[in-house]
Amino acid sequence: MMEKSQPHNTTYMKEMNIKMIKYLLIILGVSFLFACTAQAQKHVEAGEKAPVFSLYDQKGKVFNMADEVGKHTLVIYFYPKDESMVCTKEACAFRDSFDDFTKAGAKVIGINSGTVASHKAFVDHYKLPFTLLSDPDNKVYNLFGVKKKMFMSGRETFVVDKKGKVVYAHAAMLQGKEHADDALKFIRTAKN
Repeated sequence: MMEKSQPHNTTYMKEMNIKMIKYLLIILGVSFLFACTAQAQKHVEAGEKAPVFSLYDQKGKVFNMADEVGKHTLVIYFYPKDESMVCTKEACAFRDSFDDFTKAGAKVIGINSGTVASHKAFVDHYKLPFTLLSDPDNKVYNLFGVKKKMFMSGRETFVVDKKGKVVYAHAAMLQGKEHADDALKFIRTAKN
């Protein structure tokens, strides 16, 4: 009787080993995906080099960040959606302070996943004098490590100096106007 139960036990053990290997592979795969996501979502901090990128602007032209480094201080603000309430307040705050940013040697750039056409309509509607860039796959969002908040793309502003280094970062999801005010204040203080 003992010999008859051994093949059954051997088959059972093989099945259990196969199941354990499958579970381990699943766990390793999930761990790998989380690690890759965490690495892609590493937040850019003040003192680090800003990621270099190319995106289309509201006119359908390619904007290359590498072409701007060294010419201006860059104010790069990420916002969730064209025409939404807080995003409109934020864009209008940058618009209203545009001359002050320009006098301080800064170039303002807004980025979100909206289309080129959506950005053009937003610029035309609110007479925005600065560049809006279309990041449809959130690649640049991910390069900067801007996190989603409340199921929406995050809202964060970065100031990049002429050497291409992030010198200031500000995140506040519901205070759109604060982004323009605080970035301008930082730039003015840094110049003195």
